[in-house]
Amino acid sequence: MMVETKRFIAPGGWFAIQYPSTWSEFEDSTESFLFYNPDVWDGNFRISAYQEKGNHQFGPESMRQCLIHNPSASRVTVGAFQAAYYQELFEEDEQEFVTHSWEIAAGALLVVVSFTSLSSADKSVAEAIIATLEPRELEKKYPAEIIAIRVAEISEINEAFEWTQQLVKEQLDTDFQGLEEDLDKLQRAIGVASFSGKKRTPWISLGIILCVIMMNEIDGLEWCSLIDGNREAPVLRRQGTDTVVDPLKLVWSRKKRGEDINFKEIYEGAIEELFH
Repeated sequence: MMVETKRFIAPGGWFAIQYPSTWSEFEDSTESFLFYNPDVWDGNFRISAYQEKGNHQFGPESMRQCLIHNPSASRVTVGAFQAAYYQELFEEDEQEFVTHSWEIAAGALLVVVSFTSLSSADKSVAEAIIATLEPRELEKKYPAEIIAIRVAEISEINEAFEWTQQLVKEQLDTDFQGLEEDLDKLQRAIGVASFSGKKRTPWISLGIILCVIMMNEIDGLEWCSLIDGNREAPVLRRQGTDTVVDPLKLVWSRKKRGEDINFKEIYEGAIEELFH
């Protein structure tokens, strides 16, 4: 049976994978990306990638070193890739778990994957994800893609919300909740704020906030991540369609053109764009 999947492109564009649509990405270390099913846990899948500038044999050589220095490692083929595979059993809360590990030669990349599950579980779900691995060339320009929201963009949305809350509190001494009734507060807050019209970050944050308000007020919308060359950013999409609103264009693009910023008009125009 065909399993529905989501696409993930690693920050910086080093690689892409497909993972089960019932899974989500969760915050992990800065170099590792964690995925699992939050509703019915069937294992934690972690993936990270490493490379050495100018060394196109880094991936194969690193895998070979693992096979030499780790007696429990064996050479396996997963999808189109050669890998060093090993496993480790451990107990926790009177249950036995296993961590499956692969060190994969993916072109110039060394991709390191671990999958931790109950020892009785099948590792085929992890092998299926590895088989979709797509090393990406950093010098190559890929077509823009919109993928499931990543932790990186969720963090950007949260930072924008916290910044806006602080802005409204400092300028107006009132609270900001991210609802339509807050549009007037935003308008008044930027009227007295002192940040420069030439600094893009505050204006992009305000565009994100308009999308936050839409998400809170309107059904049928979802956050996604836009990957377009060096630009990796959150966008708001109408579910089941290709129609998106880009926070960058809502406020910052207008500010750059020297236009007056009217949050209510921009907000209503964005809704019309989504549902025209």
